[in-house]
Amino acid sequence: MKFSKTVMVALTVGALCAAPSVNAQTRAGASEEEPKRATTTREAPVRAVKTNDTQNRAAAVRSAETQATLAANVSGVTVDPDAIARHQIRPANVVGVVSDDGLDEREPEGPVRSLVIKADSTLSSSGAAAIRADIAKMSPQKKPSAALSGQIKRAIPVKPGAALGELAAPPKPKLNVNAFGEAFHAAIKDNVAGYALRIGKTGQTIYTLQWNWAQTQNDASLGWNPSRRMHIASVSKLMTAIAMADLLQAKNISYDAKIINYLPSYWSKGPNIDDITFRQLLTHRSGFSTGTSSSDYQFMKSRVASGFSGSMNGSYDYENMNFGLCRILIAVINGNINKNAIFPPFINDQVWDVVTINAYTQYVNQNVFSPSGVNGPSLDKPGSPARAYPWPVAGNGWNSGNLQSMAGGAAWHMSINEVLAVMHTFRRTSNIMPMSKAQEALDANFGIDRITNTSAGKLYDKNGRWRDGNQRTEQSVAVFLPDGMDIVVFTNSPIGPNAASLRNLVRDLYIANIVEP
Repeated sequence: MKFSKTVMVALTVGALCAAPSVNAQTRAGASEEEPKRATTTREAPVRAVKTNDTQNRAAAVRSAETQATLAANVSGVTVDPDAIARHQIRPANVVGVVSDDGLDEREPEGPVRSLVIKADSTLSSSGAAAIRADIAKMSPQKKPSAALSGQIKRAIPVKPGAALGELAAPPKPKLNVNAFGEAFHAAIKDNVAGYALRIGKTGQTIYTLQWNWAQTQNDASLGWNPSRRMHIASVSKLMTAIAMADLLQAKNISYDAKIINYLPSYWSKGPNIDDITFRQLLTHRSGFSTGTSSSDYQFMKSRVASGFSGSMNGSYDYENMNFGLCRILIAVINGNINKNAIFPPFINDQVWDVVTINAYTQYVNQNVFSPSGVNGPSLDKPGSPARAYPWPVAGNGWNSGNLQSMAGGAAWHMSINEVLAVMHTFRRTSNIMPMSKAQEALDANFGIDRITNTSAGKLYDKNGRWRDGNQRTEQSVAVFLPDGMDIVVFTNSPIGPNAASLRNLVRDLYIANIVEP
């Protein structure tokens, strides 16, 4: 059951730190507008917080002045002075990290084409038996456990016209699920550290693959499965878009309303900031063009102060900060922090950062995850997660750490089961928002990278990738499919020596395995 918008659960900062429209065209994936690519790494190194800084911040938060300001301006979240004192707005573990950069349309088609050709060749030869033997050794294709079944309600399919005794609708193109799975495994099995894949239909598992290492023998020797959590990187934007759309509807705020009315008042606003709408943030058409993967609080504050050329407003440019701003906007709109709040200068940004991270986390937990039966995703690394490796696999895996400073545009650590539960609940129930409104949000590209038309129907995809300077990579893709289906795939390395696109591999194999009536 959906939680009331008035329900508030107090979260401490300490608990947070510890707690686990441009449509694409058919197969070629050509877009109406060439996106810009934001692949530049963060530049500046970060110093650790000094002991005297920590002590001074703790004292500032505990001061009578700060406590009075908190009481007057913060609601529904509890502030832990010691955690505020320790908080780093730009922690060292995000320096040099590069995230997903939007659409893959400028990526060479060769790497994915080679994998598709490899799969076709393998399955047309004696190698097909080995692929099917691999799949037979994986978890059997069966209904989810009782615990998972409790997360999502089963939808009962009804043949059109059956109730009236009419003829059933004529057959339509549909995915051959087994053929798709075999082709995917044949394409990727020798080109990644490991992977997990699950296809759901009307909230139930219909196909699962899991292969090789989530953590290799150099680490904890953990295998993949659909319950293994990993940093989902930019698939976090889908979670943020769902939350943002839900809150705007609840508060009767138009998607075309201007965001400037909900930004912190103490921020300077540069040229053309007053033109940005919520719709533009949710579709990467705000006008921001930073050339980086950054979206920490002070970075976003400085970019808002700088503004941008008016000609950029409405132009597509994939920017993490579009969704980083959403977590600040969610906190203000939901009443967790007064936009006019000002704390002592020494801790002002720290308090704003922590309160908005907590408020965002709380809102997503209560209004997106809980209605989906999901409990446990966090912005910090959970126990026994997947770790990231280069390709070829070598050395220890990368633990990308606590990513709360990137909340909104990245940072959620989830399992495939959890992502699929949210996708199903969002699109095919009214537990988060009315289904018609959810479909409207998808068609508007909110939190979605690309809409691809196929003979079987539309694919709505969201890609995620997070890598360090040694090319240790964690990546995911979530796709809303036709015929009541959804698919999520995780892998914890680049795909082959040319780092083929996971999203494009899923798309191309889906299209190749559509069965025409």
